[in-house]
Amino acid sequence: MLSIIQAAGWPIWPLIACSILALALIIERFLALRDAKVAPPQLLQEAISVTHNGLPGEQTVTQLAQNSALGEVLASSLLLLTRNPHASDEDVRATLENTGRAVAHRLEKYLGALATIASAAPLLGLLGTVIGMIEIFGSQSGGGAVGGGNPAQLAHGISIALYNTAFGLIVAIPTLIFWRYFRARVDSFLLSLELSSEQFARHLAQLRA
Repeated sequence: MLSIIQAAGWPIWPLIACSILALALIIERFLALRDAKVAPPQLLQEAISVTHNGLPGEQTVTQLAQNSALGEVLASSLLLLTRNPHASDEDVRATLENTGRAVAHRLEKYLGALATIASAAPLLGLLGTVIGMIEIFGSQSGGGAVGGGNPAQLAHGISIALYNTAFGLIVAIPTLIFWRYFRARVDSFLLSLELSSEQFARHLAQLRA
């Protein structure tokens, strides 16, 4: 591997940095976008059950908020009603929506960085290719044909061009795949949060009717 890096020349170092950053972001997103941290399957029904006979205590609401992203959204409406029992249904829905926007922003964290790496890696590979071509032409004698210059420098230029092109694609393709996967997963979570918030808002409205 070290020999490949040496053969590819300095243009490969930005690609290596991108690959390390992309791997770190992918691992972080896998840990952050788990069902248990975003929208546990039974949490909505548990919240409805807990509030069936009235608003729960502050400790219960705090535990709900710390449970997951969905718990944070649902708990925001309970906190509003605890502080202002006369809040309207519109106020409850607005609180759920505002908290949902903040949660959505957190769920989309680093997705832009992954998309940027997926777009920039092929361009960095192309930059390495261009630099390799420059070295190839620079290795030729002033007026001679290609191959008439320094063979070692010619081979070095070709290796720079090919290694950087390949490595740029190696970095870009998996990063693009994971970005699309995380994008779809976030969209699915956001839909689940929206539907759960709407159902919980209707539940609270019926309790207060």
